[in-house]
Amino acid sequence: MVNIIKQEVVIEESLKKKLELICEFSNTTLKIINGSIRKIDKTNITYVEPHRIIINDITFLAFNYSNEIFIENLSNKLKLSDLEDYLKNKSLK
Repeated sequence: MVNIIKQEVVIEESLKKKLELICEFSNTTLKIINGSIRKIDKTNITYVEPHRIIINDITFLAFNYSNEIFIENLSNKLKLSDLEDYLKNKSLK
């Protein structure tokens, strides 16, 4: 039987503050769902689930200690410094 061990990872405080500041400037609110680390017992297989940040019904993925944020999936990358412009452009459409 496969035993999966799940450990929650709390979002880094500085990343949380950056996201809150960006949302404040963009007049939006955010919801943060902490990521996790999943390990398969008795193997060396580990999966790091990113934090999910929901802003204006768009799910962003973020990792602690990273300056990049991902839009919907890990193939659409955006610099954290460009997130405010992205949100403003999305709200205009």
